[in-house]
Amino acid sequence: MSERRPAPTVGQVVLGKRLQELREASGLGREEAARALRVTAATVRRMETAEVALKIPYVQVLLETYGVPEDEAEAFVSLAEEANQPGWWQRYHDVLPDWFSLYVSLEGAARIVRSYEPHFVPGLLQTEEYARAVLQAGTIGQTGPETIERHVSLRMERQRLLERQDPPHLWVIMDETVLLRPVSGGEVMREQLDKLLEFAERDRVTLQIAEFASGPHPGTYAPFTLFRFAEPELPDMVYTEYLSGALYLDSRKEVAAHLEVLDHMSTAAASAERTKKLLRERREDC
Repeated sequence: MSERRPAPTVGQVVLGKRLQELREASGLGREEAARALRVTAATVRRMETAEVALKIPYVQVLLETYGVPEDEAEAFVSLAEEANQPGWWQRYHDVLPDWFSLYVSLEGAARIVRSYEPHFVPGLLQTEEYARAVLQAGTIGQTGPETIERHVSLRMERQRLLERQDPPHLWVIMDETVLLRPVSGGEVMREQLDKLLEFAERDRVTLQIAEFASGPHPGTYAPFTLFRFAEPELPDMVYTEYLSGALYLDSRKEVAAHLEVLDHMSTAAASAERTKKLLRERREDC
């Protein structure tokens, strides 16, 4: 049986979906594919849904079974070998929950990242001191200082994504609560607001504030993030989390609903220019 691993890379997700498409195009069911591998149909399903690693010998047998031309099969195998390489975030496996590992992988591969955050500044935009204060407040005495520092280090490492030569477009809508909720001392909030103002000037960062004055909006239920990718094989995905886990949604209906909410909220929220004004005003009040 194929080996399990903590979380798939985006490459494994893409190739798993592609394997499913090739199987269906060949007219074979999972049971028939499983017989070619001498495994169970459940193993084939787990390969297609990226729940297990892509074992290269299995991939080669499946591609031959599906009638994939030799040159295309060789290219597919090369991609699978690359996709199986561990991501940088796996260095933090000691503190990174399995359910969040995929998020970091998706974040690094996305072309556009759109999110709504009702409580705190998103992790990609947090200063180190703000991140530390938020993480300390959320541990409820269950995590020691060393573990918190590992989490802070991971969060800072994720931010290198925005320093790439061709970073993704980050489009964030924050509730006005984010500006008003005190996090640690005034200096921490001032530094955080300065960082938000810095990012607000970047071409590939869009910040908006959902003001109280605009009333209720359809995103008030929970924070969520929508990822859009350059790869045509990978559909838009939505991430939303709860206290002890997360959900990843990729059905067209669910993604379309979240996209509609984001579009509605971006229209009702303060413009990027007004958001900078609100950030400067809040900075003066701290």
